[in-house]
Amino acid sequence: MFPGPPGADTLCSMPPTCPIGTHTIGPGRDLLIIAGPCVLEDDATHDAIAETLARVCGDLGLPWAFKGSFDKANRTSLQSHRGPGMQQGLDALARIRDRYGVPVTTDIHEPDQAAPAAEVVDMLQIPAFLCRQTSLLAACGRTGKPINIKKGQFLAPADMRHAAEKAADAGAGGIMLTERGTFFGYHRLVNDFIGLGDLSDLGWPVCFDVTHSTQLPGGGAADHGPVQTAGRPERAALLARAATAAGVDALFLEMHPNPAAARSDAATCQPLDAAAAIIRQAHAIRTALAQEVATP
Repeated sequence: MFPGPPGADTLCSMPPTCPIGTHTIGPGRDLLIIAGPCVLEDDATHDAIAETLARVCGDLGLPWAFKGSFDKANRTSLQSHRGPGMQQGLDALARIRDRYGVPVTTDIHEPDQAAPAAEVVDMLQIPAFLCRQTSLLAACGRTGKPINIKKGQFLAPADMRHAAEKAADAGAGGIMLTERGTFFGYHRLVNDFIGLGDLSDLGWPVCFDVTHSTQLPGGGAADHGPVQTAGRPERAALLARAATAAGVDALFLEMHPNPAAARSDAATCQPLDAAAAIIRQAHAIRTALAQEVATP
């Protein structure tokens, strides 16, 4: 058993770092940027995003990973676009990985998706609504890949210990926990930064999901077409700055060359220039914190 950070009252069953490709996520490491479209679309869109990330993160010396979903099983409407499907989506992720030399990750929703996805991606992601699903967590763990488990909006931070231990006990190659907001009444997510500290105290690296945290779930008007999730994308930079100052180990961003045309989460994903500015601001905060710690 590995001790958690000072003051933590738990012991985690894995080291307080997590690999993804050649990168290592954790305290004292560089801030990892995980970004991409919400749902995988076409090569031109993927390349525009990856090229922006490669340039911005390369200039700052930051590690990054590309994320895209081959299937969005949790959509507000039956008519909402779900994605290209597993095989086509994994092919797209393999292309990005090979072309840009970058780790890739995707979410899965069913246990039988774990093994084929693990053959391509460097990290498997568990969606927030599925973070208690034992069979899904165990299937991901058995692949030996590192697992990013998004905290359910309905769970207290301390409850994520049980989800993490299911994947770890099944053989996961690393664990990261992602905060994406807590439900507050209807059509609203609230980011609890005391809870973010509590999540970090469990002893695994913590990621902050910037763009999903700006969602207003189910808050889109249904007068013209399918019901959609609304959002407050203009608050993404504020949340990213706050989370970085709170000491998270990674940031998750959804970005798109033309957010209005995005096939999923158009109300919250960031245009490329805005995402680049968020990354630069977060890096400046992370650097300032590191310098403060290093100063006698």
